[in-house]
Amino acid sequence: MIPPAFAYTRPDSVDDAVHALADAGDEAKVLAGGQSLVPLLRLRLAFPELLVDVGRIPELRGVREDGDSLVIGAMTTHHEVVHDPLVRRHAGLLAQATATVADPAVRHRGTLGGSLAHADPAGDLPAVALTLDAGLVVAGPAGRRTIAARDFFVDYLQSALADDELLLEVRIPKTDGWSFHYEKFHPVAQSWAVVGVAALVRRDDGRIAEARVGLTNMGATPLRATAAEEALAGADGPEAVARAAEAAADGTRAAQDLSASPEYRRHLARVLTRRAVLAATGMG
Repeated sequence: MIPPAFAYTRPDSVDDAVHALADAGDEAKVLAGGQSLVPLLRLRLAFPELLVDVGRIPELRGVREDGDSLVIGAMTTHHEVVHDPLVRRHAGLLAQATATVADPAVRHRGTLGGSLAHADPAGDLPAVALTLDAGLVVAGPAGRRTIAARDFFVDYLQSALADDELLLEVRIPKTDGWSFHYEKFHPVAQSWAVVGVAALVRRDDGRIAEARVGLTNMGATPLRATAAEEALAGADGPEAVARAAEAAADGTRAAQDLSASPEYRRHLARVLTRRAVLAATGMG
């Protein structure tokens, strides 16, 4: 289908982009990689009066270190995230999960910030950002602020970004010394995950000292499986991990759709949590 008519601007700076968004109010959309927005436009599920293309703003690209954190520009592509040596060294979970996003063509165009701002609970990266305790830095007319990932995703396809705010960068605490694995079930290649699990584990003396488990597509937002995280503390073998994984779906509200029933999604959450944690720890 042909998208509805819209105006287009391509600012060269963050300030110019924020001004354009502020002037247009809720009638504007930000165009980053376009891998989420363009299909919505073509299907006429989005009707912006203005597209603000941020592809020329150099501040929004690249990866750098800042003390104990990595800082990744919102316009950094999935391909760049996967292959960046700093990401692979200090946030391996993000690199591994990003490598599973869609296909190479999408990964070369799609961006980390675009994926997070789209706030699709079936997307792989929102749950990973939640698991990594990421902070998302945004700019608006009132200045800059950092939103914790746990507060950023507020509902289905809805984030804490105001209409006049732009996502600038993602700050991720380094996870050196933690092991990780991203496991997802998708029936065909390149499709959305029916369920995905991000596992981040720190071990001490052969036992799990601390675990974080993020869930993809188990509710209207990405979720942390807090009951499973608590149960995993002290686990020292496959049997203990399997018992803890039984709590992975506690408190979730999985959707019913053509891909799966809520009951099947809860089953997948338990199975994939066990697999992800065992793969991360090497206990399996």
